[in-house]
Amino acid sequence: MNKKAHRYCGRDFTPEELETIGRIIAGPPKHNRARISRLVCQALNWYRPDGSLKDMSCRVALLRMQEDGLLTLPEPQHDQKIRRPHIPLTDATAPKPYIDVPVEALGDLHLDIVVDPKDSNLWREFIHRYHYLGYTPLPGAQLRYTARANGDVVALLGFGAAAWTTAARDSFIGWTHKQRQKNLHLVVNNARFLVLPWIKSKNLASKLLSMAAKRLVDDWQIHYGYRPALMETFVETSRFRGACYKSANWICVGQTKGRGKLLNSPILPKKDIWLYPLTPAFREILCCSYSIFHLT
Repeated sequence: MNKKAHRYCGRDFTPEELETIGRIIAGPPKHNRARISRLVCQALNWYRPDGSLKDMSCRVALLRMQEDGLLTLPEPQHDQKIRRPHIPLTDATAPKPYIDVPVEALGDLHLDIVVDPKDSNLWREFIHRYHYLGYTPLPGAQLRYTARANGDVVALLGFGAAAWTTAARDSFIGWTHKQRQKNLHLVVNNARFLVLPWIKSKNLASKLLSMAAKRLVDDWQIHYGYRPALMETFVETSRFRGACYKSANWICVGQTKGRGKLLNSPILPKKDIWLYPLTPAFREILCCSYSIFHLT
């Protein structure tokens, strides 16, 4: 086995750790992939800042290790197409009458954090029905919001774990690989943003982004016990210009290279990378060489 460490998902795996993973895969009883990822996280002390296992990141890391010939995972027990969530469409998300008024005329505009299972199902159904990427579970620590005006849903936002490495973002922050590995949890990705197609309200999108930025830090503190320092998002250039992010004072720092996470991933559309500092001290916090939580 190669004696150098191998880096996956922002983490260095030593040869000894790879041997540990191999023993977990081979040891009795035979485990499925989900169980293996949980056992690996426990064995390697790989946890999220909130104390939960980083099992989703571990699953991707294990797949990449298999792609590189470092290990062989058991065959998946389920067809991935079958496992994709089935989301039936209901009247609750049916198209509504067209609205074309400026944001000031919409009335009482507010963000509701998604906690209740009923609201969660509604959020998923709207995203599944109207977002061009459809619904997939958000990775890692996450918060979702439903935007309502006078009680009616007008938009939906979702925030989850940041990308492991993005050259333009990492250059803008100025952190090292080790600092990124320790502090990546302090970057939050705006993974979904949908204004419903029958809502044509000038400045609504930028207004909602500003509203989310003002409350996300406190909401994250309540739910996960720490305060993020930076938000990121990726805007597909062939579809959108990112005007609402620019109007909400986000910063465009560059563009992705169009590569997926795995070696056999298809070429992806290039996207502009937008960032929004949640505190003036974001660089000092993110470039700290110690494992910290942004608590103040």
